[in-house]
Amino acid sequence: MKLIMESEQLTPSAFADKLQLGRAVISHILNGRNNPSLDVVARILSHMKNINPDWLITGNGNMYKSSEQAVKSSTIPQASMNNYPPNQNQPDLFSQNYVSPPVAQQEPEYRKEIIVEQPVKSNEDSLNQTVVYQKLPERKISKIIIYYTDNTFETFDANNKPL
Repeated sequence: MKLIMESEQLTPSAFADKLQLGRAVISHILNGRNNPSLDVVARILSHMKNINPDWLITGNGNMYKSSEQAVKSSTIPQASMNNYPPNQNQPDLFSQNYVSPPVAQQEPEYRKEIIVEQPVKSNEDSLNQTVVYQKLPERKISKIIIYYTDNTFETFDANNKPL
């Protein structure tokens, strides 16, 4: 995309306007944050008919189509491209491009069910024990101190009398 903009003497914003894309889309692609989507590639090829699709997608060949191809592609009006019956001499974007064969999907791995044997209950494993709780010594309040927000306090002894 940088080479196309340099060759066509377009700023990133002018390039985005020409492709009718948001300027942020072009900015993110140029900064390496995003890769060009299929929509961006299709817009480049539809708005810039002289760009070689093979070069744009794979980097092989020349940036521009030969003069004969450029004239041929520019003489096909956009409205007439929609009038072709399906799959009959309709020009398409990827007819000249190499398509990699589909990747074979791996068979899903099925795991065997493992049967877990139930443990045999044995009485000798269990122990009968008596738990003895120790009583703690009784505790009594000896002093209460109350602090107030004005930095004063009161102290009470065990008999509830202020000290």
